[in-house]
Amino acid sequence: MRHVLSTPIDLPTPAASPASGRVRRSLLTLAVTAATVLTASLLPPTPQAAAAAGCISTADCLAKMTLAEKAGQMTQVANSYVSNKNDIATYGLGSVLSGGGGGPNGAGGTATQWADMVDDYQSYALKSRLGIPLIYGVDAVHGHNNVQGAVLFPHHIGMGATRDAALVQQVEDVTRQEVLGTGIHWTFAPCVCVPRDDRWGRTYEGYGEDPSVVGPLAQAAVAGFQGPSLGTNSVLATAKHFIADGGTTFGTGSSGYLIDQGDARISETELRAVHLPPYTSAVNGGAGSVMISYSSWNGVKDHGNAHLITDILKGELGFKGFVVSDWAGVKQLSDATYADQVAHAVNAGIDMIMVPDDYVGTINAIVNGVNSGKIPLARVNDAVTRILNAKFALDLFNHPYTDRTYTAQVGSAAHRAVARQAVRESLVLLKNNGALPLSKTGTYKIVVGGKSVDNLGYQLGGWSISWQGGSGATTTGTTFWQALQQATAGTGITVQNVGTRTKGPYTADVGIWVGGETPYAEGKGDSSTLAFGSDNSSQLSDICSRVTVCIAILYSGRPLVIKDQLPKVGAFVAGWLPGTEAQGITDVLFGSGFIGKLPVSWPNAVTDEPINSGDGKTPLFPLGYGLTPY
Repeated sequence: MRHVLSTPIDLPTPAASPASGRVRRSLLTLAVTAATVLTASLLPPTPQAAAAAGCISTADCLAKMTLAEKAGQMTQVANSYVSNKNDIATYGLGSVLSGGGGGPNGAGGTATQWADMVDDYQSYALKSRLGIPLIYGVDAVHGHNNVQGAVLFPHHIGMGATRDAALVQQVEDVTRQEVLGTGIHWTFAPCVCVPRDDRWGRTYEGYGEDPSVVGPLAQAAVAGFQGPSLGTNSVLATAKHFIADGGTTFGTGSSGYLIDQGDARISETELRAVHLPPYTSAVNGGAGSVMISYSSWNGVKDHGNAHLITDILKGELGFKGFVVSDWAGVKQLSDATYADQVAHAVNAGIDMIMVPDDYVGTINAIVNGVNSGKIPLARVNDAVTRILNAKFALDLFNHPYTDRTYTAQVGSAAHRAVARQAVRESLVLLKNNGALPLSKTGTYKIVVGGKSVDNLGYQLGGWSISWQGGSGATTTGTTFWQALQQATAGTGITVQNVGTRTKGPYTADVGIWVGGETPYAEGKGDSSTLAFGSDNSSQLSDICSRVTVCIAILYSGRPLVIKDQLPKVGAFVAGWLPGTEAQGITDVLFGSGFIGKLPVSWPNAVTDEPINSGDGKTPLFPLGYGLTPY
């Protein structure tokens, strides 16, 4: 609460969880090196260098800016909507972002291509009257997931299963380095929502159903992105989506959704007890920005709720960073005109509007709002002060362009080692009747199958290269089948992959089914059934009927209804959405041991939903469950 972005922010180091003692002696060098790089660069801006930009401090810039230039700083446009790059200078735009799939030429693009793109946009900002640099934003939500070749980590639900704050900090430190390698200094992460209904398509974006799980990991993520204090080598973290997007009532979703962008019909007592604590943790950890939720609270859109944004977030929590809207979220307010919507949102406490398209209309709305008396000038000055404080703290005035030494590190072996460790710790063993561990050597045969066994896109889930995710070799990574081949090479173990052709005349000592959900992101993933799926069910049954020992590995962004499948297998593993490094799965199957604990309650049936610890319902597996037999 006491952190001010115009000066370095001291971030507390999260305490290590019990599980972290098993982890990273081999990765300590990487962490120490990263910390050294950060510390060496946390120097205050050089006035002489900054003066070339036309202003040397937040106060100096504010004094020299016109009202229109201030409005420009409050405006964020998506790169795909910049019709003329000269407009960045003409209107003094404060930020450009890449949405899902918003790479140099659509979805994907290498780190070098991204760096070139971001530097190009930045060059136009520096041509503006005062030369105020852009702060470029991106959804790096499980690694730098829009970039070809970047390392992708387990989605948040998997990281919640680790309960390992030290590992979460290390994961986001790696993400920080890869984001910096593309010239970007702002990520719309971490999501610190508390998902209370697994039918929500964004369940996997949360660390878990209980604030006691989410809070420590939220603070650790902020520390990983921003480092011990904001500086040249930091990436500004964004705690999102404020607030209670994980507590919306089924059936209240907007635009035909079942639950996404819905209404959290809960008391303020529940709001404060369940959904506010992770934001307290993130703010206390120095989070530089907060993003507002599309959702409503008891019928009032969060984007226009001054009680939530100004009274609670900025007042009670003492948040000193800046508040950004979600993509076109301001346009969902019920006001008659866009100008009225903008005035409503700004007066409620939003500092930067993710437009993402009509930047001219947004700037005009702010200017006209001030001139007409609808928006107090003091509110605009406060918003711009918060934004400029962040830019100066990040030293963007002195170092606006990509540090290409980071670019070469994107997708490195050292980064992939951290992701492999994250996968190992995230797996939760739900059942084991002596099927695991598998022997590391021998003359036995393993057959694998299922739609996800050799499909990297399915392994990654949504928010992976494209917004909704994809199928196949969408980026660089190791599938389960590839990892199994590596793990058994030279051991005497025979392996066979039948893929989705599971009805063939094969037999084996061990069968491993790998399947589950196909990728989805917000809205598209809402489910009224949480069904295991007929294709998954038949493929699992086929494999299990042809082998002596059967193991199931489920890729999913949330619990699915699995009561009919559990009796068919000797072991069942919740694999979540593990990311690019499936070697972490084979490490555990062959004996490194399971550590993960459920971050959510696992329902018996979809009719159990919403089901959460302490609500009196009996889950199939409770929050915190996870077998550790070896």
